[in-house]
Parts: sequence; structure tokens; C-alpha cells
Amino acid sequence: MGYCVVKRVTYNDILDFDKIMREYHNIRSKTRNKKKLCNFEVNLGSNVLNMLNMLKNKKWKHNTYNVFIISEPKYRIIMSEKLNDKIVNHLVSQYVLLPLLEPKLIDANVATRKNKGTSYGLKLAYKFMNKLKENYDEVYVLKIDIKKYFFNIDHDILLKKLRQFIKDDDLFLLISNIIRSSDETYVNRDIIKTKRYLQRRIRQRNIENKQLHLNDIEKLPLYQKGKGLPIGNLSSQILAIFYLNDVDHYIKETLKIKYYVRYMDDFLIFHYDKEYLKKCLRNIEGKIKELKLTLNEKTNIYNLKQGVSFLGYRFKLKDKKLIVRINNQTKQRIKKKIKNLKIYDKEKLGRVQASYKGYLQYSNCHIMHIIK
Repeated sequence: MGYCVVKRVTYNDILDFDKIMREYHNIRSKTRNKKKLCNFEVNLGSNVLNMLNMLKNKKWKHNTYNVFIISEPKYRIIMSEKLNDKIVNHLVSQYVLLPLLEPKLIDANVATRKNKGTSYGLKLAYKFMNKLKENYDEVYVLKIDIKKYFFNIDHDILLKKLRQFIKDDDLFLLISNIIRSSDETYVNRDIIKTKRYLQRRIRQRNIENKQLHLNDIEKLPLYQKGKGLPIGNLSSQILAIFYLNDVDHYIKETLKIKYYVRYMDDFLIFHYDKEYLKKCLRNIEGKIKELKLTLNEKTNIYNLKQGVSFLGYRFKLKDKKLIVRINNQTKQRIKKKIKNLKIYDKEKLGRVQASYKGYLQYSNCHIMHIIK
């Protein structure tokens, strides 16, 4: 791949008191666990110096994660780091991974990136579909989705990719330790324990579709040795969007596909020829298999007249007009969040409403009743 040249990054780039303090304050502004912050701030200066010395002496070791399960927008496992680990993770992410990897990513890779994200992904999808519908009677969408993506990212393949750009041995070892932290035996033990606890609570509650909730929790995966990124880490988000980078370049530069957008492991490719998309799917699946990943049952080719879903929206072509609707699950989730903020965090309410207004701008439905 024709990657651009970037500045060499070394282990010494993270050995900086001011950088550690900066990342601590960034984390502090977004952390709800005030007790965790208070305990750290009692001896803030000495804690930061201790972190710096441990990094300098190469004695840093990742602590255990706090494993828990969230239910919105669906049941997911989250692995929360200790504050010290989180600061180191942010140091590595901000001063190593982002400077090295961001220049190598294509514009169509939109997830969790600055000035991109959900709104930008929707903007691209909307633009591509409108362009095609003006010139062709039929518009097809190849939707590709990867099975349990975060849990199946192969450590050895990822580290081999990173080694091309990270030449500093100490830095590479630190990043390797973060990536392989999901291999610790306690992780699966705590996941199972958390699943059982949540299932017991659901059995005791009077809720609708109880068995459906129990089944969804049971389906939550465990980590396999040598696979998977810790879910919740900033570094994991960056590495996950990078892992499929060679596939992105293959799609754009070898297959010459013009209308393409990817949000994490959710691919959309737009074209007027269904047979051409079938050929593309065979080629792309081969590339994805090289990364030891498999496609799930959501992968298919859709006629836009029947509709396709992407990032909480439903796109459908009717009489040459693109109809865009927000799906009911997303609508209910937004309403619930707005309701909770009105009760518990009115200061944050305005910012969230403005953010949702931007997200909902592509929908044909009236939006103000959803976010008011």
C-alpha cells in the first residue's frame, strides 16, 4: 500500500510529566466515577510521578479490568480500566497510535474519528445513494458485517501490521501488552460471573420478553486465546478501525469502488449492477478471511427499493425519491436518554440535543418531537 511517510515515534514520546497530566485532565472531564478521581487527586503529583517512573523503568504492568454489561443499545460487555491504566492507554493512543495510524486511513473509514463519526458516515451514504438514483433505475447496496468483530481480531496479525510502523522495541512491547491484556484467564471468568448475575436479576424482575433478554445475555461471547481487543479502551477503538485498513485500500484502489463507506465492521458499497456487487463480495470476503474473520448473516445485497439499514437509519428508494427514516429502536433510545438527562443532568441536556439534531438531519420525519 502507498502509505504516506510520518514522523518516527519512540518510547520517549510518552515519558513526559505534562503529557500525563494533560491526559489525566482529559479523562477527568469525562469520568462519572468521582470516588475514583478523588482517590487519585489526593496525591495527584506523586501519583503522576510514580506513573512516569514506572514507565521510565519499564515496570509498567496492566492491572485487572472491571468487567460489566450494558444493555443500551444492546447487551454488550465493557472492560473498564483502573485510572492509571486508562491514562497510559490514552498516552499511547494520543501520542503513538493516532499520529502513526490516522494518516494511513481512507476517508470512507468513518468510525470514532475526528470530524467524521456517525454523522459523516450518514452524509456519505446519503450522497452516494442520491447520485446513483439520479442516473440509474436500480440501485443496489452490498452490506457487509463481520461476526463478533472486536472478539475475533487476531493479536498476531494486528501486531504484525503495527510492527511495520512501530520500530521502537520498548514501545512495541507496551502496545503488545495492552492488546494481549484480554488473554488473562480472569477475564472470561469475570464475564461468565457477570452474565450469571445479570440473568439472575432479570429472572427476579417482572419484565416483558424475559426469555429474550436472557438469551441475548447468554449469547455474549468469551475471549479466545490470542484474539479480541478489550472493549472500552481508547486504543481498542483506534486499533479496530485500523485492522481492516488494508481491506479499505483494496476496495478503493484495486477494485476501484467509488461509492463506499465503512463504520467499524459495517461496510456499505453502492452500485447499479447487482452482478458486479456479487463479484466484489467474493473478492472482499477472501481478503477478510486472510484476517481470520468471518462474515455474519447480515451480509447481503439489497435493492434500495426494498430498503437498507445503516447507523440507525432505514434508507428506501420510492419513485426515484430517497426516503429516510430513523428506526424505532434508535428513536426509543434517544427519547429515553433525553428523558434521563432532563432529570439527572440538565447541564448536559442542551449539548446532547444539539448533537442529536445533527444526527437526525437526514431523516424525512419531523425530529423536534423526538429530542425536545
